[in-house]
Amino acid sequence: MFDISFSELLVIALVALIVIGPERLPRVARVVGLMAGRVRRYAQDFRQEINREIELDELKRLQEEVVRSANALETSVRLEMETARTALDETDREIRAPLAEVATIPLANPDETESDAASDPPPKVPAA
Repeated sequence: MFDISFSELLVIALVALIVIGPERLPRVARVVGLMAGRVRRYAQDFRQEINREIELDELKRLQEEVVRSANALETSVRLEMETARTALDETDREIRAPLAEVATIPLANPDETESDAASDPPPKVPAA
């Protein structure tokens, strides 16, 4: 993070020893160490929070992609179902058309067939 060499640290320690004095230097060093630890923890927490936000954004993008794919699949399935329904309706019409023609062919008059059957003598049963 900071580019400080060992010799620069020695110079800073000597200046601190001269300015602060040997009596207060251990307390000041402890306080500086605690503050440096807090700064590191804050920086680490900040990095973790940023990483969580990045992961959350990635998950949201993934969710949107899955929803788009599901919608595309649903549209495709509906289109295929409609195509199949149209084909079945066409086949149904093709089958029913000849049947409708057959149904319109006039049959013998049912009244005539009954009167013919009544005028015919009953069939003779051969004697045994």
